[in-house]
Amino acid sequence: MNKTIPLVSIIMSSFNEEQYISDSISSILNQSFEDFEFLILDDGSSDRTYEILESFTKLDKRVKIFKNEKNLGLTKSLNILISNSNSKYIARQDSDDISHRDRLKTQINFLENNNFVGCSVRANRKNSRRNIPFLSNYLPLKFVVKFKNPLIHGTLMINRLKMQEIGNYDERFYYAQDYKLISDLVSKNLKFKRLNSILYTLNMENNISKKFKNEQKYFSDCVKNNKVPKGVN
Repeated sequence: MNKTIPLVSIIMSSFNEEQYISDSISSILNQSFEDFEFLILDDGSSDRTYEILESFTKLDKRVKIFKNEKNLGLTKSLNILISNSNSKYIARQDSDDISHRDRLKTQINFLENNNFVGCSVRANRKNSRRNIPFLSNYLPLKFVVKFKNPLIHGTLMINRLKMQEIGNYDERFYYAQDYKLISDLVSKNLKFKRLNSILYTLNMENNISKKFKNEQKYFSDCVKNNKVPKGVN
């Protein structure tokens, strides 16, 4: 008898996140929705990240870990994880963020009962009263995507086969890979819903967007202007 394939594959890439990753993983393992596998990749960390990941495999059989011998970056790492998944849906989780208990259940219920390829939720910023996205979440997706990334990457949930049809994450985009993905979805007229529920806590302290602000802007501008980033094929 073949092992039952879970409905959702949650994918997380981590790099030197020993400070946050235990809480992030626990927020997924404690979800009210339980039919998932949790695929986590250590992207060449030099701290205790991989050791922490190993400890979770002993606590929960849904956790499966992978390791890059050298740092490949988020885009390639996420595609590696997707290639190791078999579920109907792919869901994201960033290694320094927290998913609220009903996040997965809310998104699964929506996708299973509506004709959409994917959805996202809103978040509250860690150590802040601000919820994001704010006004842009109420504007048409096709309009917002012309000017900015319309969603929080860590809250993405999407049909795996539909994602594969568009080539998964575009590896030419070392940064802003989530913006490129949603732009590709919109350009192909695939239906994506941004839910209004606030079901995620986003860490904005010393994260990738802060550390590599200029790089993020450059790659985001490439998405907005439909250009291929310099230095890639």
